[in-house]
Amino acid sequence: MRIALLGTGAVCHVLAPAFLDLGHDVVVGTRSPRATLDTNQAYARLAERHPALELRAFADAVPGADLVVNAIDGPSCVAALTPLAPALAGRVLMDVSSPLDWSDPDAVLDPVNTDSLGEQLQRALPAARVVKTFNTLVAQAMAAPAAIGDGDHTVFVSGDDAAAKAVVTGLLESLGWKDVLDLGGIRTARATEMMLRMWIDTWAALGTDMFGFKIVR
Repeated sequence: MRIALLGTGAVCHVLAPAFLDLGHDVVVGTRSPRATLDTNQAYARLAERHPALELRAFADAVPGADLVVNAIDGPSCVAALTPLAPALAGRVLMDVSSPLDWSDPDAVLDPVNTDSLGEQLQRALPAARVVKTFNTLVAQAMAAPAAIGDGDHTVFVSGDDAAAKAVVTGLLESLGWKDVLDLGGIRTARATEMMLRMWIDTWAALGTDMFGFKIVR
């Protein structure tokens, strides 16, 4: 599968190598490839370790992709992706964003309760097939579920398109996830996005961000 991973932050540094290890072709999207290579030393080191990674502008990364991962920061992702609506039409968009400005210590969840980033993306990209997932985890755990409780924890998916959720679920299972819970339509992204407050407070209480949530049946 050809995967376009949009964003060059922590999620990219975890998922891009993991996808390559699974045999997928991976192209990374960024606002300005030249600026990324010149100023983002962490990404430059990643690219050096994984020469198979391609780096392109957002608009050039999406065409030809079987699946697109939104790893752009939450406050910026809707504006960044809206111009790509024609290119994203019909494609599976795996959205891992969180509705929080991490650079602001006083930030609150936005949107929250009556809306979600997942829903905002689906409205802005009506022909894309948005699937919300991975937003209840630290990036390092996304491709290493066994690093927490021997993998005995839950990852969630939300989306209106059953076939798109099946594609994402298959990808998660290939990363080692044993418990993938389909919550229903994209509206249920409100619930997992609101779990971020619980995640932050649990992190503070435990002193580590390597933990997961488990739904016990």
